[in-house]
Amino acid sequence: MYQSIAYRHTTLSYRKSGNGKALVLLHGFGEDGHVWDQQKAVLEKSMMVLIPDIPGTGKSGRWDETNIEISDYANALLAILDAEGIESCCLLGHSMGGYITLAFAELYPDRLVGFGLIHSTAYADSNEKKANRLKAVELMEQYGAGAFLRNTIPTLFSAAFKKAAPNQVLAQIEQAAHVDTKACQQYTLAMRNRPNRTSVLEDNPLPILFVIGTEDTAAPLADLMAQIKLPLYASIHILDNVGHMGMLEAADTMTNHIINFVENR
Repeated sequence: MYQSIAYRHTTLSYRKSGNGKALVLLHGFGEDGHVWDQQKAVLEKSMMVLIPDIPGTGKSGRWDETNIEISDYANALLAILDAEGIESCCLLGHSMGGYITLAFAELYPDRLVGFGLIHSTAYADSNEKKANRLKAVELMEQYGAGAFLRNTIPTLFSAAFKKAAPNQVLAQIEQAAHVDTKACQQYTLAMRNRPNRTSVLEDNPLPILFVIGTEDTAAPLADLMAQIKLPLYASIHILDNVGHMGMLEAADTMTNHIINFVENR
């Protein structure tokens, strides 16, 4: 069941279930919190699981503002934690959710007992990627975010998974068919403008989880291999033949990695 709070002239919505250690799961670009449903069904049996819809996605309202930054989404998460009286949590973010996780860890390290990057990176966009983000904003302005995501979502999955589970890929496309175009443009520009946050990883005393797909072109293995050496304590899991969507492509394996990480905090 969804709960909601008022924040910055809009509504932040989230689901909370289970009891025990607090785990927050952040979804990525073009998704909503339901991307974690397979994990939630297991995790909520042994811990408290909180899954927000990032502002502008799902049941959370969009900000009618410009120049939204990744840190703004981190501050929205803080508002939810404060409203729920959660003093500390383990925070895991997928893709764009990982960017928000890093921003939160930079701003509010004392609210975390550990955090993780799920198919995500601390690197800033390259100049080529920044140019492609601007093209994406233009395409969304012309055709809408749903049309843009219909073309990009299939590229996030490994070739083997697309062949084996086409209905799951189609379900993600259908979920994104009516996403808010302005919100997706906000996300795209916020991702484009985010800084390099490898300094958040470097010598960080908190345990940090990395989940990496060998077939992930959005958060490539080579980039992450250079980052896993930075923290003092890293838990590293490489998923063979998995693309950018390990929550779906290797659901049980992902769940087990999360359980092991949280239970050891």
